[in-house]
Amino acid sequence: MTAIIEVSRLIKRFGPKVVLRQLDFQVEQGEFVALLGPNGAGKTTFLRILSSLSRPTMGSVSVAGFTLPHQAANVRRRLGVVSHMPLLYGDLSAEENLLFYGRMYAVDQLATRMDEVFEQVGLTQRRRDLVRTFSRGMQQRLAIGRAILHDPEVLLLDEPHTGLDQDACDMLDRALRQVAVRGRTLVMTSHDLARAEDLASRFDVLTRGTIQGSISRQDMPRDGLLAYYRQMLEQSQKPGSARQAEAAL
Repeated sequence: MTAIIEVSRLIKRFGPKVVLRQLDFQVEQGEFVALLGPNGAGKTTFLRILSSLSRPTMGSVSVAGFTLPHQAANVRRRLGVVSHMPLLYGDLSAEENLLFYGRMYAVDQLATRMDEVFEQVGLTQRRRDLVRTFSRGMQQRLAIGRAILHDPEVLLLDEPHTGLDQDACDMLDRALRQVAVRGRTLVMTSHDLARAEDLASRFDVLTRGTIQGSISRQDMPRDGLLAYYRQMLEQSQKPGSARQAEAAL
């Protein structure tokens, strides 16, 4: 398999604060990686770097064969991103929002593709309504539709289930499975371990600014993801782990 995301010795600092510490990360084409970790572990910062919204302090990052930050424009064409900000225009309708992004990405047969996406995210009946009239959950649905509209090679999702009710969460899960079946690559941060365990093919635990552990679905121990996650967090708290992280800087 071919690595579509390659990160080596990544460091990210905000002033004196080090958020990511010599982080190594590689994702093969077609993998669905759940990136897990406590608040403040650096998950959102890491996804912002992968999506070209933030620059690394040191280290190398490439996505789909292009290097960040120098080839960010090429990377963005191949990405779909769902972040804490929906990146939608409130005074446009849902249809007008997708039309804008579809034209920007030169989506083939855009009208047909928009119909498919609205059906996927359950907004067909509201497609002509202004986005500012949508609830937080409906805006999140449309943001997901925007992210998958151009059928990107890589989909980055930062806590995508946030703000969604149970029906909307189930809808999102179906949409993500459809994307995965097409052989696309997904990296998703999540605090919902049960949902992540049901969706992803690989699970990486990010804590104290580095990947503490990585395990595939087939290698998961019998006691499940929660037990593995807790084990990785406990290991990261050992004095030796802290000293190694500091020494790497």
